[in-house]
Amino acid sequence: MQGDCFGLTPSMTYKTMIPIIAAFQFLTIFPMLIKRMFTSQEMGRAVGWFPLIGATLGALLYGVNHFAQMLFPASVSAALTIFAWVFFTRAFHLDGFMDTCDGLFGGFTPERRLEIMKDSRMGAFGVAGGVLVLLTKYAALASSSALLPALVISATLGRWASPLVIYAFPYAREDGLGIEMKRNVGLSQVILATAITLIVSWFVYGTMGLWLMLFAALVAFLVALYIMRLIPGLTGDSYGAITTIIETLVLLFFAMK
Repeated sequence: MQGDCFGLTPSMTYKTMIPIIAAFQFLTIFPMLIKRMFTSQEMGRAVGWFPLIGATLGALLYGVNHFAQMLFPASVSAALTIFAWVFFTRAFHLDGFMDTCDGLFGGFTPERRLEIMKDSRMGAFGVAGGVLVLLTKYAALASSSALLPALVISATLGRWASPLVIYAFPYAREDGLGIEMKRNVGLSQVILATAITLIVSWFVYGTMGLWLMLFAALVAFLVALYIMRLIPGLTGDSYGAITTIIETLVLLFFAMK
């Protein structure tokens, strides 16, 4: 009898795993297990698994910090953790944050802002924003005594924000990967992402983890609304910026404790 005890056939299991693998390959340096372009439908389904990638990333970063502290003081360990954060994610969200800083603050019309954000060259606003956010993350990590929940929850909530704003807000352009992803993200992806985030937040930090979820959702929507005042929708860079901002604010919360 084919299939397992849950009634899943090998083909069904494969189809379930593709969005998870796509999410890992899209957001991290995860090895390319599937060496082909993912369809827009597969990428849309992958969005629901983004918080799982965040939780995994946070756990890996905690491991990096734990082993670093065996050899180095807390300040150096924090710096190595930030280095690993950038490396594991290919600076994916950080690049979006920097491009967003350049576009929103370097242009004076919506059209010019979008043009700047699409330019691969980095300007003064992007460099300043990137340096400041990395310094803030470093200082927060170096000051925090609760590194496991700080890293896991910040990375999870940052990646939970993407499904929320992708689903809730219009896209600014008519082409590109972002619009294809937007067209294939439905309520089911938002529900899946929220369920994963609820489980992780509660397991790692209890009731306070749920309050941090509400805080992250509020920040995501406020930042998205601010961006919408300057350009006619969100972009892939905007998603990265929102993720980075939430990560940083959550780390700052843990640095206060």
